[in-house]
Amino acid sequence: MSFTARALAALVLSLASLTLVDPASSQERTPDGRAHNPGLPGWCETLAADRKAEEGCYTTAIADVGQLPATPIYWHLDTFPSRAAAEASVGPRSTAVESQHRHWLFTIAEASWRPQGGERVAMIGPLVIDPAVPYTARYQEAVIAPGFQDGIGKGHWHPGPEAWYVLEGGQCLETPSGVKTGRKGETMLAPEGEPMAIASLGPDLRRTVFLVLHRSSHPYVMREPMTPDAPHAHWQPTGACAGVTR
Repeated sequence: MSFTARALAALVLSLASLTLVDPASSQERTPDGRAHNPGLPGWCETLAADRKAEEGCYTTAIADVGQLPATPIYWHLDTFPSRAAAEASVGPRSTAVESQHRHWLFTIAEASWRPQGGERVAMIGPLVIDPAVPYTARYQEAVIAPGFQDGIGKGHWHPGPEAWYVLEGGQCLETPSGVKTGRKGETMLAPEGEPMAIASLGPDLRRTVFLVLHRSSHPYVMREPMTPDAPHAHWQPTGACAGVTR
């Protein structure tokens, strides 16, 4: 075979291999299997102010909320025309946040709580917590392309509940209790200690704002459960979200 023929054959094989690459499996990942932000060395702990790309997962605010009441509590999401207007309505355990091109007031409070003004977007909960220990609210946002599939290895855990509001696109969670999905305008909630793997759902860009309300004594995300004998300690995702079309 001539050099030209060999080069042409190599090019054809190279192009064929590119068509077989799964966008999810080709994501740059850390040694423990977590996907990097595009162009960034971190994961969701990257501050939104330090983002180098629109797509990715970022932290928009961190607030120590202390010990929470034993009565049922919720995550309240309200929007305002400006940050100043949101800050003017701050109450106990409220945080004014700029996220996804909106001015938000995020509040951890009882169901009856309401701000002075603003537009109510959602109330998510109840958030099941331990009233005997202090908590930290980590507010985050995600802009994720279609085809994203987390879940290499064991998935991940949070030492507290996690809640989402889906602004665009769709999201799928694979957990030991099954698959959960959310579309534009819907909310999602995962309890403390339940491992999960997250995937984009559908053909559209996924935009969410979300909260991890975690025990202040623990990191907000873990690759292992808090104790070796915790429920679902040996659970691993199966990629079940890949087959979801809802």
